[in-house]
Amino acid sequence: MESFGEILRTTRESKNLSLEKISREVSIELRYLQGLEDEDSTVFPGEAYMTGFLRNYGNYLDLDSEYLLKLYKNKKIQESPVPEGLIAKQKPKWIIPSILIPVILIAGVVALILILLNVRSKKVEDLDAVLLANNSKNKMYELTNEKFSQRVYKGDQFIVHTAEDSKIIITVADTLGSFGIEAPSGKYYTDLSEETDIDIDGDSAADLIIYVSDISNTDESRGAEVSLLLHEASYVPVVINDEDIPMASEIKSKHPQKVILEDNRAYPFTINATFRDPCLFRYRVDNQDSVETYFTRGEVLTATPHNGIRLWASDGNTVSFSIVADSKFLPALDVGPVGRVLVEDIKWIKDSDGRYKLVVIELD
Repeated sequence: MESFGEILRTTRESKNLSLEKISREVSIELRYLQGLEDEDSTVFPGEAYMTGFLRNYGNYLDLDSEYLLKLYKNKKIQESPVPEGLIAKQKPKWIIPSILIPVILIAGVVALILILLNVRSKKVEDLDAVLLANNSKNKMYELTNEKFSQRVYKGDQFIVHTAEDSKIIITVADTLGSFGIEAPSGKYYTDLSEETDIDIDGDSAADLIIYVSDISNTDESRGAEVSLLLHEASYVPVVINDEDIPMASEIKSKHPQKVILEDNRAYPFTINATFRDPCLFRYRVDNQDSVETYFTRGEVLTATPHNGIRLWASDGNTVSFSIVADSKFLPALDVGPVGRVLVEDIKWIKDSDGRYKLVVIELD
């Protein structure tokens, strides 16, 4: 069977392209490009990242990305162990009936395996489609001095903090053919593989750089893979009020605190909740009002608290959490056994030595 990693590598080498050059032009980190060519899935934070980067890398090399994804999925299926219950044990062949019966059983098992593999492949394709498709719950992101690279959808919004302690809201207006955003200064469009400087507040100075690495000409619901970076002069860091951060001694809980990050300052962090099955989910960011929503399989919630977030899930095992802080992916959170109601705080606290800790606190 052909290897998608070998196809990527040989095509790149035939075009005399380096991984460093491609990394800059498609805004994919070098280690991820190397992981695709080596077919090493362990370097990716999740399967959706690997399939998304594989599609973008293939498009950049003018390859058939759907064929590359098919090779990846076939490889994944072949590496998956066949359930022990589906392996038939052949009986001794000493008379004609004892020969025919095992043959019939084996043929039936082979047919069953083929059916199961076909269904499983279809489920994987369906899940990819769900993860890439837009849903009715638009997301809001906070732009900082770090480059933002992610797939976004029509209706998603970006927050830019200004020196006047106010906010500028940028809304994704179009994800069909060209990537369009709407800012207070007007509407702007960026085409595939193009980089655009945007003046978002109308002061005749460029504030935001936009680069589009993937967008569909026929399906708006697929969204667009984009990179956004604020010009240095446009970035106003968020200052977290130290009075809003409790001392460790003030936290009252019979459950132990789990420290997931420690630093000499507190700063906003991003939490992503990915739902494996239907779940009633409620969350409260900082001191804002609580939001309660019913999520279905494949949906993703993204929030960026300054200080903390409270999470409540009807079944903690149906959702997985990942946290990004200071541009680092933190270890995935343990959500407990199936059927258990999940109630947790994830927040900054201040220790007696002046250090800040991002902790997970289980609540009753």
